[in-house]
Amino acid sequence: MKRLIRFLPTMLLAALLMEIPLAWAQDWPQRPLKVIVPYAPGGNTDAIARITAERLTTALGQQVVVENRAGAGGATAADFVAKSLPDGYTLFVAALSQFGPVPLTQKVNYDPLKDFTPIANIGANGFVIAVNPALPVKDLKEFVDYVKARPGKLNYGSGGTGSLTHLAALLFLNRAGMEMVHVPYKGGAPALADTLSGQVQMYAGSPSELLQHAAAGKIKLLGITSERRNAQLPNVPAIAEVYPNFKAMTWNGLLAPAGLPAPITSRVAGEMQKLMKDAAFLDRLAKLGLDPVPTTPASFAADIRNEYGMWRDLIKSTGVVVD
Repeated sequence: MKRLIRFLPTMLLAALLMEIPLAWAQDWPQRPLKVIVPYAPGGNTDAIARITAERLTTALGQQVVVENRAGAGGATAADFVAKSLPDGYTLFVAALSQFGPVPLTQKVNYDPLKDFTPIANIGANGFVIAVNPALPVKDLKEFVDYVKARPGKLNYGSGGTGSLTHLAALLFLNRAGMEMVHVPYKGGAPALADTLSGQVQMYAGSPSELLQHAAAGKIKLLGITSERRNAQLPNVPAIAEVYPNFKAMTWNGLLAPAGLPAPITSRVAGEMQKLMKDAAFLDRLAKLGLDPVPTTPASFAADIRNEYGMWRDLIKSTGVVVD
């Protein structure tokens, strides 16, 4: 009995410490939150962050402010979030790049698998294989045959070595057994511009950046790297229809620093799950060329691990090196 009494203060202290995060989470949030975006204003990731922040402001009863921290392919923002307090007041709307290609092709100061708390995926899209309309092909099969008949004589542009526009195209070339010359640019816009002008023959871009040019007949869309066709491009086949199980997606999801208290994680994840059933929110995602991705924190974390492994294997097998 005496021994039990001696240990009671320690037991009570441990129980009290366990209750602190729960009580703290129950009172959260008490002040405005910020959502860090790893790119400059404009583009899909920024747009997703802003519509998500708008809806979370209403749901949480506190202002959710978007803060853009561009640089180093998103590594600047990721490092900032990784080193922030896990108190629920710093969130991160990130893209796949910060959790795959960037840490695999350049030195970063964060661990993509250990330094974050995944909360919810939001939207995902494949990359559209787009070619200059002067190319004498009308579909994906004809394009593959055309390139195979000219190994190493045609080229493709990307937003830079190691970028997702590069790796998605490279994955497609490898699967189809094609050989093309890679021409890296400093961003997707100049790569697309040179595809439109015919300086390069192919570019793997997001639906949102290609839709307007395709409607004007300035570019030809042959296939999309997602598992299924995109709702905004119903006539563009999924590459998986020709090459089964092929998939190369990018996503934008909501995360926080590692160590976020479980009650806060559950609260925000629950609000995000409600948004995944909200017709107005889904419509705004669709207009960005995105498919909604309902997830739990656990399933989102598993997806990040799996995709990290896939891109790691591709980068190792192809010897991609960023200058």
